[in-house]
Amino acid sequence: MNIPYSFKIYSSIAELPKNWDDLAVSTIFLSKKYLEILEKSSPENMMCHFIGLFENETLIGIALSQFLDLNQLESFGDRDKCIKTTVRNLVFRNLGSHVLVIGNNMLTGQNSFALSESIDKKKALQTLKSATIALKKMFQSKGKKIHITTYKDFHKEDITSFAIPEFKNDYQFSTQPNMVFHINENWKSEQDYIDSLSKKYRDQHKRARKKAAVIEKRKMHLEDIIALEDTIYDLYFHVAKNAPFNTFFLPKNHFRIFKEIFKDKFLFYGYFIDEKLIGFNTLIKNGSIMDTYFLGYDESIQREKMLYLNMLYDMIAYSINKGFKEIVFARTALEIKSSVGAKPVKMYGFIAHSNPIVNSYMPKIFRYLEPETNWQERNPFK
Repeated sequence: MNIPYSFKIYSSIAELPKNWDDLAVSTIFLSKKYLEILEKSSPENMMCHFIGLFENETLIGIALSQFLDLNQLESFGDRDKCIKTTVRNLVFRNLGSHVLVIGNNMLTGQNSFALSESIDKKKALQTLKSATIALKKMFQSKGKKIHITTYKDFHKEDITSFAIPEFKNDYQFSTQPNMVFHINENWKSEQDYIDSLSKKYRDQHKRARKKAAVIEKRKMHLEDIIALEDTIYDLYFHVAKNAPFNTFFLPKNHFRIFKEIFKDKFLFYGYFIDEKLIGFNTLIKNGSIMDTYFLGYDESIQREKMLYLNMLYDMIAYSINKGFKEIVFARTALEIKSSVGAKPVKMYGFIAHSNPIVNSYMPKIFRYLEPETNWQERNPFK
């Protein structure tokens, strides 16, 4: 007899099954520790729930959901002032201000769910869909009608499992690629990386390093992050506000909480000129993968000192030295990441609107929801 899987929805870490982390092996971003960070310092307009999938009494799948209330945002991003942006903002304000994400809107990559190996993946996705419907009813009972539901970010090989009746009305989309840097197993130091670059890109590296000669880079500990919290937030907010599109802003205590809980798995580097913090970047150790996280900088110094490019080189150097296999650079600033050697990886998702008429136009509407970027892929290697 084919018994369907069941699900439970949890609203706090304290409620999670004891063996939750046994399934969070594919990514650290479904582990209890990471979910605790979300519980303590998620964006103001975000509410997280955690989903357990069960076969009888056995936990066979875990998933993350994030509810976003876009009405709480003053701005979706200030950079692009054009008709398309205006239309997009209107669509979100009037048709899609309540968004339910199955996955993590703060990261790039498949951090939506993890399933035990022995189970029927399609059956698990049917159960996840049922859990999503239950979540929508839960929000509806609190007076928050979900307009848009989306499942993100999947690799091409993952999406075949979604070919089930439950997803037939969801529009399959592909957004900007995830920029991934694969570390050559023969590289043992930054110099090995530099030696593998073509002359043009070796010169770029040399020029960037020369420009940043006056900048001092420091690994920052918890007490340093706390001491400079206001400056850190100002630098972060400047970059975030000028992004082409935003659905949240981090709370001020986010990096402090991250460091408190993740300790050495969360790296925070400050960049200083004459003892003044002018930029920072953050990294998360995720098994053999290094995930880049949020950063911030003073725009005037960034341009003059090629600070962002130097940060990318620093992340590469560190990851090579520490024996990581790849770096996930995520999906902004595609061209500059490509110029240091990151390659685009196509990611897919599914999206549906609660109004069937609006949903039938989703292929057209989606073009307005996702900012388009034209960029040229580079190959810096010999």
